[in-house]
Amino acid sequence: TACQMLVCYARELKEGFAGYTEQVVRIMVPLLKFYFHDLIRSAAAESLPFLLESVKHKGDDYVRDMWNYICPELFKSLQTEMEPDILAVVMESVASCVEVLGVGFIDSLQMEELVEAMKNHLKKNYDKEEERKEARKDEDYDEEVEEGIEEELDQDDYLLGKIADIIHNLFGVYGEDFVQVFDKLTEYFVAMLAPERPGLEHQWAICVFDDLIDFAPNSTPKYQQHFLQPMMHYLSDVNPGVRQAAAYGVGALATKFPGANSPYLEFCKNCIPYLVNVIKDPLSREVENMSATENCISAISKIFKHIIGQDNLDEATVMTWLSWLPIQEDDEESVHIYGFLLDLVESKNVYALGKNSENLPDIIKILTEGIINKTIKSDDHPELMTRIQAFILSLQKNEGLWSAILDKLPETHKVLLSGQ
Repeated sequence: TACQMLVCYARELKEGFAGYTEQVVRIMVPLLKFYFHDLIRSAAAESLPFLLESVKHKGDDYVRDMWNYICPELFKSLQTEMEPDILAVVMESVASCVEVLGVGFIDSLQMEELVEAMKNHLKKNYDKEEERKEARKDEDYDEEVEEGIEEELDQDDYLLGKIADIIHNLFGVYGEDFVQVFDKLTEYFVAMLAPERPGLEHQWAICVFDDLIDFAPNSTPKYQQHFLQPMMHYLSDVNPGVRQAAAYGVGALATKFPGANSPYLEFCKNCIPYLVNVIKDPLSREVENMSATENCISAISKIFKHIIGQDNLDEATVMTWLSWLPIQEDDEESVHIYGFLLDLVESKNVYALGKNSENLPDIIKILTEGIINKTIKSDDHPELMTRIQAFILSLQKNEGLWSAILDKLPETHKVLLSGQ
């Protein structure tokens, strides 16, 4: 459609589309309530963050005027859109607008309206789950009813994920200043952590508290009574998404509250056996489990680095940790995992290097495998790549040692190293 083409132009041309934004935004915003065609409403919502992005160079006042024109209808759509697929696009649009705008554009009344809309969706989600429980107890309950319930659950999970994205961006933009607003939503996420709630609710609730730890660490102690024990408990959840979210939260606590005097020292230490159990599970490297497993490896790496300290690790612990490498998938957590590996070798940790540096070939193989499988990327991890190159160069100065290392590497790794 013409609307979808305008979305493409705004997305791809960015500032080059700025001359058309005023005309286009006045077309798109009214189309948020064009109920005769779902795709038109979807395109209208999708276009809005791109239009804001394209005019940022025109100054805050211009952006603010455009946002104040967009906001009433966008938030109204957030409250009233009935089609789940379109509502998800509206939620994506809101999350992206928050990110594009940054601090200083969403005023207190708009924020209040946004929070009220999210609160209504969270309440509706809670009520629908209660209705599903009753439906399963009904005398007419059968496989067909269950299919309908599962379909509805999938829709609700998708929308919860979009709400979590909005909150993620609000925490990311406003940090500690968002906490007072978050208070109005907390009760719903606490309720979602209850054991009897669906597993996917556990995942999204933990993700929200992960964001609190990441972006508003000073406020974390205020909420710890709600999430600490569920976070530890859900490290063993059957759902890999729940395990991943819980593991990330443990690692975030170690990173944000480092040192021997960390208020979360005992909690992080007590989580290690649960994290290890996930990693050692026979199915931990299956595709559906990989991300959760690698988040567990990263969480332990963060605990070792920030809480326990490498000097307090014994040989068995270091060798077990090394045996989990390389990772295969998570290019976001790789910087923490491989960063800790480099901490060990740069400080000449005797357990990591091994007797007479016998572990060096394995360490080089791990690092090069990370580059080959793209969990280490120059563009995304420039500092990590610089450290790897410096480490390799230090080894290459000893020709005999370097030759012995190369002899033990696969050909693909040798080819890669020839370009370093």
